[in-house]
Amino acid sequence: MVSRRRALGLTGAVIAGATAAACTADDAAGPTANGRPSRFGDPEVIATGLDAPWSIAFHDGTPLISERDTARILELDGDGNAREVAVVDGVLGSGEGGLLGMAINDGYLYAYYTGDGDNRIDRFELSGEAGTLALGEAQRVLVGIPAARFHNGGRIKFGPDGMLYATVGDTGNASSAQDLESLSGKILRMTPEGGVPDGNPFPGSLVYTWGHRNPQGIAWTDDGAMYAAEFGQDTWDELNLIEAGANYGWPEVEGIGDGDEYTNPIAQWGTEEASPSGIAIAGGTVFIACLRGQRLIEVPLDDPESQTDHYVGEFGRLRDAAVAPDGSLWVLTNNTDGRGDPGPDDDRVLRIALD
Repeated sequence: MVSRRRALGLTGAVIAGATAAACTADDAAGPTANGRPSRFGDPEVIATGLDAPWSIAFHDGTPLISERDTARILELDGDGNAREVAVVDGVLGSGEGGLLGMAINDGYLYAYYTGDGDNRIDRFELSGEAGTLALGEAQRVLVGIPAARFHNGGRIKFGPDGMLYATVGDTGNASSAQDLESLSGKILRMTPEGGVPDGNPFPGSLVYTWGHRNPQGIAWTDDGAMYAAEFGQDTWDELNLIEAGANYGWPEVEGIGDGDEYTNPIAQWGTEEASPSGIAIAGGTVFIACLRGQRLIEVPLDDPESQTDHYVGEFGRLRDAAVAPDGSLWVLTNNTDGRGDPGPDDDRVLRIALD
């Protein structure tokens, strides 16, 4: 076990609007719902009226959004208007399943989704330009990922090594997280075509790390360190430094443990404070979008205990966070996912100008 410290280019019009907002963001800084100041001020609302958005990615500066229940891939124009690029065939989600994570690499859009009896990863060739983007035929990357109404994981991203990483929840079968023959309760690493790459810790296996309950956020620092956020059960949510082959303990331990067999998180929160979903890293800081906690948590990686909560309760449930090409932070709200209390403009895309 590694001992860890305990701790509680965009489209032109979007760039222009974002730049103007950045000029006033710090001046507008005000208190969060828990009384602590948010140094970022009020976010700019980029888009409204989305239906359970789950993931955000950028293609040649154009923002793309996945919607869990409608199975739609949307692109946003410079005024925040949404255009349907495609509806992904075969999505049969219920509960927490559906069209989940999305990643873009080398002219392809990759989608993680719940199908008939399993979770799958497909890729689609992207064609056209902003305003006319289209998807080609589905190319299967990976099938047979365990699926359930809950704990599907679902985040996919390309790492700095060019490999595709995917988070997979335990699908309600906690013991599977400790079974290296199962893909559930794991973080997977694969080639862009779905093969087992060189350097994976277990020969012939896509498993990169194990002992996870329901990880939904992954991101990398500039020097290549990987981090993941994970939902706990009743006690602790986690932020973990991800190391190849490491076992993160679920279900034998939740949060920080006392043994030597499992890797401890670098930060943890009570489950009512966080429920961490998507994460992003900028300038050595992790930003965590929280669902039940209804906040954006800022964790400096050089001092994880000196974390700050932003916008507590102001925008409801937060699902994903991503760094845009201009260096700003984009966040998806998730109040229409069946567990939130949607307002008239939900769900929204928020833009935060970072220091």
